[in-house]
Amino acid sequence: MLYEIAKPVVAGLVRVLWNPTISGTEHIPAQGPVILACNHQAYSDTVFLPAQVRRTVHFLGKSDIFAGTSPLNKVIAAVMRGLHIIPVDRTGGSAASSSIEAGLAVLREGEVLGIFPEGTRSPDGRLYRGKTGVARFALTTGAPIVPVAMNGAFAAQGSRRYLPHRRPRIHAVLGPPLDVREIVRSLPDAEEARVLRAVTDAVMDRIQALSGQERVDEYAIDVKRRLRARQGRPAGPGESSTAV
Repeated sequence: MLYEIAKPVVAGLVRVLWNPTISGTEHIPAQGPVILACNHQAYSDTVFLPAQVRRTVHFLGKSDIFAGTSPLNKVIAAVMRGLHIIPVDRTGGSAASSSIEAGLAVLREGEVLGIFPEGTRSPDGRLYRGKTGVARFALTTGAPIVPVAMNGAFAAQGSRRYLPHRRPRIHAVLGPPLDVREIVRSLPDAEEARVLRAVTDAVMDRIQALSGQERVDEYAIDVKRRLRARQGRPAGPGESSTAV
């Protein structure tokens, strides 16, 4: 209910204040399960993309934003859940499995699942290695994967944590759905890990084609960990290269 009430308001504010643009929305099926696999440039990605998409988008979000026992933390957590943000525990292992199950539940209901395959925001605007959760979702449910590029978001957000600058204007580009069945057929006797990686890399290839970003064959979270170590800062909560 909160999502349905808040979306028109948020979309109106976003349009007036930042006037982002979007193209390729015709690639999102009018009904049925679909995965929006997006590069992660800024905090604003989780607002600007669903604000411009007609269907309701359920996004996977890090569990950190749901943490805390203060009244304010509880209000924020309630609002995030009302906006269909699903908490993801990034510590890996059984926590990652729980995140996968939460995403699968969305797709089995015939809904739209938004996911950032990089697992965290890019530290420098480049496109990092994708995690295989996006492939698991598609292979398990048969849902098509629509690649998404949020162009201009990294430059617009800059060093700001929440509100991006009005320039450059952020433009979301959606590409044609990726049919993972073709990839599976091309690897008839491959083990599961190889198939998952092949599908994930194909998704990242599509995102790169839409965004024009420089590609890095490394997890963004590992780069962030090294940067924190060089600066003498502790690792962020729940950091894991194996999370969704």
